[in-house]
Amino acid sequence: MHITAAVAHGIKAPLTLETVEIEEPRPGEVLVRVVATGVCHTDMAMRDQELPVPPPAVLGHEGAGVVVRVGEGVTAVAPGDRVVMSFNSCGACPSCADHLPAYCHDFFGRNFSGRRVDGSSGLRWAGQVLGANVFGQSSFATHALCHERNVVKVPSTVPLDILGPLGCGILTGAGAVLNALKVPHGRSLAVFGAGAVGLSAVMAARVAGASPSSPSIWWTPGWTWRWNWAPPMSSTPAVPPWWRRSWR
Repeated sequence: MHITAAVAHGIKAPLTLETVEIEEPRPGEVLVRVVATGVCHTDMAMRDQELPVPPPAVLGHEGAGVVVRVGEGVTAVAPGDRVVMSFNSCGACPSCADHLPAYCHDFFGRNFSGRRVDGSSGLRWAGQVLGANVFGQSSFATHALCHERNVVKVPSTVPLDILGPLGCGILTGAGAVLNALKVPHGRSLAVFGAGAVGLSAVMAARVAGASPSSPSIWWTPGWTWRWNWAPPMSSTPAVPPWWRRSWR
């Protein structure tokens, strides 16, 4: 099957839209038509080889879309289901068995190697194998091959075009507050930075009941326009970016 994908060619090189051949889903895999995908700083790190995904590669790891086909043995989703894609994990190591897939013993291999576990890719372009399977998905494309373990079915009432960051930025920020820090009700919290991760941490702090009298605080390093989001996003005070510079 031929799809369109944004191919990363090397360090600092611009991504180009190319016609790419994608394999049919193997056992345990899911073929998803990508409706939307987020762009994360980690994608830049992979493009620039700070994380060694072999170029040329199809990056992208905050995808959301609709299931097209499923491989043998897949039961969690079916064609037509709307899904969010997240990171991949093995499902068999002690961390996965303890419901901690983010600490999977093979996390790097299954998310940053650019290959399946057996060394294959699933994507080809101009006669060469592409780096793929990034975060178990490579969602900078019209279609993505992912895995039953890293797709989550979502309700049809929620627009897919806003759900992609659930797979990385939102779970990182909210998870840090709710699962790692376990911010108690009534406590205060300072959040430095207001991208997808920072804003998700602010919202999670409100869900956790961080005290309005000792408010969650966030500031925006250099991005003045995000200052305007402070009241609707959190209902708590925010430190403006120009104030930050006076602390140096």
